[in-house]
Amino acid sequence: MPATIANELRSFIVDNFLFGDTSRPVSDDVSLIESGIVDSTGILELVAFLEERYGIAVADAEIIPANLDTISSLCAYIDRKTTAGVRAA
Repeated sequence: MPATIANELRSFIVDNFLFGDTSRPVSDDVSLIESGIVDSTGILELVAFLEERYGIAVADAEIIPANLDTISSLCAYIDRKTTAGVRAA
């Protein structure tokens, strides 16, 4: 996983859901939903960030934990979406 994307996601999560509290580290494999970091409204904020920052369209059917629950899964999802966009171009 590209470290830059993981770091950008971690920064977004800390700034927007933990209100800058860095005392609660967010590892790449911690469940954002089960740990209570992100709730259902937060998922929508996260989707908006992904679409704006990475220029991808997140379909309703793609808003599932397998894509959005950890930093690792988010990085893999972004990679799939951006790679698919490059192939389609």
